[in-house]
Amino acid sequence: MEAPLLHLALVGTPNSGKTSLFNALTGSRQKVANYPGVTVERKEGSFVTPLGRQVSLVDLPGTYSLRGRSPDEEITRDIVLGRTPGEALPDLVLCVADSTNLRLTIRLLLELKSTGRPLMLVLNMFDIATRRGVTVDVPRLSQALGVPVVTSIAVRKGGTAELLRRTDELIAAQVPHPVQPNLWQPLTVAQLRATQREADRIIAATISLPTRPDTWTARIDAVVLHPVAGLAILALILFVMFQAVFAWAQPLMELLASAFGALGQLVHDTMPAGLVQSFLQNGVISGVGSVIVFLPQIIIIFLFILLLEDFGYMARAAFLMDPIMGGAGLHGRAFIPLLSSFACAIPGIMATRVIDNRRDRLTTILIAPLMTCSARIPVYTLIISAFIPARQVWGFVSLQGLVMFGLYATGIASALGVSFLVKFFMWRDYAPAPFMLELPDYKMPRPRSIAIGVYTRAMMFLQRAGTTIFSMMVLIWFLASFPRPPAGATDPAINYSLAAMIGKALEPLLAPVGFNWQIAVALIPGMAAREVAVAALGTVYAIEGGKEAAEQIGQLLATKWSLATALSLLAWYIFAPQCASTLAVIRRETGSWTWMWVTFGYMFALAYAASFATYNIAMALGAG
Repeated sequence: MEAPLLHLALVGTPNSGKTSLFNALTGSRQKVANYPGVTVERKEGSFVTPLGRQVSLVDLPGTYSLRGRSPDEEITRDIVLGRTPGEALPDLVLCVADSTNLRLTIRLLLELKSTGRPLMLVLNMFDIATRRGVTVDVPRLSQALGVPVVTSIAVRKGGTAELLRRTDELIAAQVPHPVQPNLWQPLTVAQLRATQREADRIIAATISLPTRPDTWTARIDAVVLHPVAGLAILALILFVMFQAVFAWAQPLMELLASAFGALGQLVHDTMPAGLVQSFLQNGVISGVGSVIVFLPQIIIIFLFILLLEDFGYMARAAFLMDPIMGGAGLHGRAFIPLLSSFACAIPGIMATRVIDNRRDRLTTILIAPLMTCSARIPVYTLIISAFIPARQVWGFVSLQGLVMFGLYATGIASALGVSFLVKFFMWRDYAPAPFMLELPDYKMPRPRSIAIGVYTRAMMFLQRAGTTIFSMMVLIWFLASFPRPPAGATDPAINYSLAAMIGKALEPLLAPVGFNWQIAVALIPGMAAREVAVAALGTVYAIEGGKEAAEQIGQLLATKWSLATALSLLAWYIFAPQCASTLAVIRRETGSWTWMWVTFGYMFALAYAASFATYNIAMALGAG
């Protein structure tokens, strides 16, 4: 008879190494989704214990408490208690702790004990604690807590062997007992303080700290947290990241572009001319391929963000930015969601759950889409490559990368400006709560965790390319191909299409900002996904100009657009109304259609105003 599937849950405070342990146990056997009805990310994986037991492992959101002050805390609490529909009650809860900093995790574990669920404490990063002179009396700690305690080194091969062995023992000896979630009550503030005092007593009795603590973290922090030098280092890191988007990704982008070009040429040479050839070459290969070639740049953005998180710098960056954020009416914790929005506004908006106050969270949600997400990179790259010379300034800085950095900086400045206006006009009498954040110790990034994180996000982008982008390109190809031109027509075929009719109907609205009807056509599917605008331009101009235009869309735009139009489109995309997926997440996070439409409306107004000013100033300066 086949043994039943076991359900385990990982619980821990942020920066406890929980994700590294999850990756070490499950490897590539994991999937990411959302919990039903909310935008909290759900990570689930599977593994097999030494005794052959099949285990399903869920990585619950990081939390300091089970009080349920934020959606993250609510999800963790409800799954532990079995209150979440469709989620299995955990057979065992693994409470993961950073062995170098146990204070808050021991308090969390004492809270978890009050739920009545089977528990085991996992002292992760035990090698780092030992190296720093931290001594843990594991048997005495286990006795004091009343739960099994094991040590773990998630980043080392074999570092989870003891955890797996004890898991088998606990599951074999466990007596099933039903949980009664409705009887559990969250701790009051007084009870939490008492629980923290109990945690401190246990730590004092079982853990010895070194007489001469490790000072490397303090030495590094003396530099990176300096009010002047720290901000300069942060600006340098961001500058290098945006330079890398152009410089490092270029060889791989050229390789992908050549591959799609060769595939398109193969279809052109082997298939007879007609609608099928046009659909495959211009609609599928040219359309989807023109977006996938930007995958290396998107991977670089994710790589930098994951490295900064793993190294422990992200919390320092939030601390550094707190005075600046506070001046704009933002809570210091808003920095991490806003930085995450550089990759995509959706996880950035979801990350606002770490902000307790609803006003602070709402302000951050409203401005998160102004951060330059990875979906804008294809648009920026296409226009910058076509209109900005590929040369060095100051002898070592790419002019194209400098322009890209300027676009990112403008997005950041506009976000802070909008936040200031929101505070001034809507919540003038409100002051954000003082910023308190636990700074984790510095750690070397874990290659395995970084690789899994980058791979997961790359697959999500490719899935998006294979679904949303592909469906939009089929729609654009259809609109650009039908109806067919009448007999004896002399203009390009696309001039008689549905796309041209739609674009020309919108052209009077967009003419003041320098946009032609082809751009109007591209902006519409861009609402489904911003990067689709590039593919749409490729499809429209490819059908208009033939095979050569599809292969060299950038050069074609340089001959058909003025510099003023190109700059206007860049300005538009700094503020461009966000994609439909982001709008949906805003509605779900705020629980209101009103805030979704407010965000769409103000961003559309900003985009139009910025493009109008840019286009007319550029024309006045002779860029027409």
